[in-house]
Amino acid sequence: MASSTISPCSTSFITEKKGLGWSAFSSPSPSPFPIPKCKKSISKTIVSVMSPQQSERRPATTGSVKTALTMTEKIFARASKKPQLIPGDNVWVNVDILMTHDVCGPGSIGIFKKEFGQDAKVWDREKVVIIPDHYIFTKDERANRNVDILRDFCNEQDIKYFYDIKDLGNFKANPDYKGVCHVALAQEGHCRPGEVLLGTDSHTCTAGAFGQFATGIGNTDAGFVLGTGKLLLKVPPTLRFVMDGEMPDYLQAKDLILQIIGEISVAGATYKSMEFVGSTVESLTMEERMTLCNMVVEAGGKNGVVPADSTTFKYLEDKTTLPYEPVYSDAQARFLSEYRFDISKLEPLVAKAGDLFYPHSPDNRALARECKDVKIDRVYIGSCTGGKTEDFMAVAKVFLASGKKVKVPTFLVPATQKVWMDVYTLPVPGSGGKTCAQIFEEAGCDTPASPSCGACLGGPKDTHARMNEPMVCVSTTNRNFPGRMGHKEGQIYLASPYTAAASALTGFVTDPREFLQ
Repeated sequence: MASSTISPCSTSFITEKKGLGWSAFSSPSPSPFPIPKCKKSISKTIVSVMSPQQSERRPATTGSVKTALTMTEKIFARASKKPQLIPGDNVWVNVDILMTHDVCGPGSIGIFKKEFGQDAKVWDREKVVIIPDHYIFTKDERANRNVDILRDFCNEQDIKYFYDIKDLGNFKANPDYKGVCHVALAQEGHCRPGEVLLGTDSHTCTAGAFGQFATGIGNTDAGFVLGTGKLLLKVPPTLRFVMDGEMPDYLQAKDLILQIIGEISVAGATYKSMEFVGSTVESLTMEERMTLCNMVVEAGGKNGVVPADSTTFKYLEDKTTLPYEPVYSDAQARFLSEYRFDISKLEPLVAKAGDLFYPHSPDNRALARECKDVKIDRVYIGSCTGGKTEDFMAVAKVFLASGKKVKVPTFLVPATQKVWMDVYTLPVPGSGGKTCAQIFEEAGCDTPASPSCGACLGGPKDTHARMNEPMVCVSTTNRNFPGRMGHKEGQIYLASPYTAAASALTGFVTDPREFLQ
């Protein structure tokens, strides 16, 4: 067992890491397709007769012993109707929800029609959720065509949950349009504990915040799911992250996940489940838990998951009427590794843009205060990671505490229509009744834009706030690879909404404690 002592200047907040391991045995799953067998002579002699199953069985004294399971393993077992499985098993799982959007939807639909037939019907019209959100408010003809393809398919298939947009000039004229798929999935009640949610987007793992298995898949897999409602998946081993300690009021979930990625690297959780537990996690709101799970894919994770609790159930009360059954890791469940953290010692963080010595990467971690000399050109608040209602409330809190105006252009892109409405209607605590929108206007920010993915992943050149020339940007998004937000020479510093807001006020990467303490 290795442990490290935390010094005030250290970027490590791991107090303990255990390499627990798990048994290396595996049993192949039966194939869903018939396998030819050799002919052989058949004896008609009766060798034995099976006795009827007893209604009550006593514990077995011989044979295999049932193995304790993690949350993710339990969800796989339920979805594959198997009483027992272990990491590495390949199993056919029944899918509860398939989500696709305007970037990957047309390709998935094309594969579905090619493989199942032009007149084929999807396996369940009420389990397919289609959300245009990526390249929406643009004049790009190919981007607009993609939404048309989605609309035609949904009309043809009578898809129940299609969040359409027709009027690109005024998003409010589209009552069905929502915005960013990962936030909309939660707001519209498609995220339920114990279920399997697959989506054609790597950040589908966001939904793991609700205690479900959620992961991104490719267009080919999505085309297969559209026709069958099933997918062959390998059971991932689980890394357990135990976070305890009181969360300082200058930290957010973005700081927690940046720290974890910095510790284990962008490959540290490759095809592994990341389970988050502990008193700190229990204290997080649902939106903060979504941020935590959102970026597990930046560590290579297959999925992230948080045990459902009263916070989860309260959030879902007015979101869904469908029954759900949460699952929890057994006390003796096998975890590949366990990491324990003392959150009270963590400082605000950023993932730096790359340089000659380190590539542009979400694991290029540094303390925000160590980057105070980095001059920036703009700040971007938005995306599935940092464009939720609580993210904008956090930005407004910093602006309100400072009483100053921003020194660089500050772009605001709410994730969904609901978030946009919250920005204009919900009073910010301690503001005397002012809304986020009023505080943003007083601080000199750009007017909140139409809800969408915006410039998070670049998009067409007329995308709002896209970096069309080399710039340095502090962003609440999730990736800082070259070209991610537009120009390939742009430099992106990933940060929490608190840190992004503080940086907007100074024109440099700034620790939010300058304004929050």
